[in-house]
Amino acid sequence: MNENERASKLELSIVSPVYMAEGIINQLVRDVSETCDSLGEKYEIILVEDGSDDKSWHEIKKICRINPLVKGLKLSRNFGQHVAIKAGIKKAKGRWIVVMDCDLQDKPSEIKNLYRKAKEGYPIVRARRINRRDNIYKKYISRIYYMIYEYFTGINQDSSIANFGIYHRKVIKAITELNDKDPFFPSQINWVGFSKYDLNVIHGERFLNKSNYNQRKLFRLAFNNILLFSDKPLKLTIKLGFIISMISFAFGIIYSIMALLNIFSVSGFASLIITLFFSTGIIIFFIGVVGLYVSKIFETSKNRPLYIIEEKLN
Repeated sequence: MNENERASKLELSIVSPVYMAEGIINQLVRDVSETCDSLGEKYEIILVEDGSDDKSWHEIKKICRINPLVKGLKLSRNFGQHVAIKAGIKKAKGRWIVVMDCDLQDKPSEIKNLYRKAKEGYPIVRARRINRRDNIYKKYISRIYYMIYEYFTGINQDSSIANFGIYHRKVIKAITELNDKDPFFPSQINWVGFSKYDLNVIHGERFLNKSNYNQRKLFRLAFNNILLFSDKPLKLTIKLGFIISMISFAFGIIYSIMALLNIFSVSGFASLIITLFFSTGIIIFFIGVVGLYVSKIFETSKNRPLYIIEEKLN
């Protein structure tokens, strides 16, 4: 039996990246299994352990030994949440693939509603969190991030929508064929197109009351996505350079006229130093922006695998 035949016999694949979640996994599998059993469809649960420092993989192994419907993937190190999603969806065999976080804020009970809406003819049904159960700081940072992201990329990304959703196999196939070195799943879903429906869902409380995304990780994620999906920073440097050149040219004309009219006054040392440092800083900034894009090209040219699977179960 080939891969397509196996896939046709499986209706649902639930993919969840797991990181530092040893206390959550059992509850996650129980809740997902209960919902999928109520649908009466054949399903699989794929847990992708993303190089955790706790006993997450130990818990996944215990579950896989007693439940053949649960598949485990252990990555060789921490590659990041969205890379772990990519690893999971590439192994998924279902006709419909559900992607959800493991912290139970994405409520497994909502899978039923997402699936029913998808069966109405939508290849993509994304979960819109109508009342995010995050702290005010995270909501504020998330809103700012998506505003900046939308400005630079021109891609409309709703801050109330994340990874949680159900996707037809043809959508997932398109996603897995993308060779982005820093994948961001929601942006890739937007990029590939297809008909979408955003379904309002209940957002759950965080099971462990702690997010694994700190400010440094969030900043790095935002920066990589802007570089990946937009060349606008390069265009802005050109515009800024042109504006500075025009201002400098205007000042040159003004000072030349003042000199011809014999009313030229010699500028002070402070203004000269400020101008010098400002110009130098702008030049270094421009070079740095170009350098970031060159570094992305360099990383891509290495042609390294996006992730390495250390162990597979079931």
